[in-house]
Amino acid sequence: GSPPTAGSLLLRLAPGRNFGALDRFLQDWERFAASVLESHLSFPLLSYYRSQHDNQSWLAALTAILDTSALTITALKDIDPYQAQLTFAMARHAVVDLAQIFQIRPISPEVDRLSTEELANLLRDFDQAGLKLRDPRTIEARLVELRHLYEPFVQGLSDYLILPLPPVRREGPIVDNWQTSAWMERSKGIGRLAETDPADDHRD
Repeated sequence: GSPPTAGSLLLRLAPGRNFGALDRFLQDWERFAASVLESHLSFPLLSYYRSQHDNQSWLAALTAILDTSALTITALKDIDPYQAQLTFAMARHAVVDLAQIFQIRPISPEVDRLSTEELANLLRDFDQAGLKLRDPRTIEARLVELRHLYEPFVQGLSDYLILPLPPVRREGPIVDNWQTSAWMERSKGIGRLAETDPADDHRD
């Protein structure tokens, strides 16, 4: 999504419950996080890179992957969490070492990125999409524990580099940057590109 969010990623995979695709995606991100760790520690100037889109950045993407891994580990029932654990560990290693190279102390976010109410809404979204969830009474406590391992570091990097962090759950329809243009109406979302209804006005 634009900005990338863990909620959007998991919901897009939910219709087919394609956990094999999720594992492959997280495996790719494990490698990417290792690449970012190596490149940005060797050349810290790369950390200042700005995307051409103000709602996207390497830090936002890495944060969304940490969120996705944490939710997969704590909330999803019918999936082996091993790959999510590997991706979480590698991505956390990257943000911790990058904070250290810039001498940025971890700080607690001023605004909770996933309040109890928002988590309940997200779990409801997952349930409605057909995802089987672990015991809701244990999800929040375990998720808070994992978030504490990385959120203070990504928040510190966010403040220092002036790169905003994405939400965990996005309100409203998911709209990607590729769908919008200054010259025409918004295009259909990825899942609707095969639709041929002439009455569709292309507005999500």
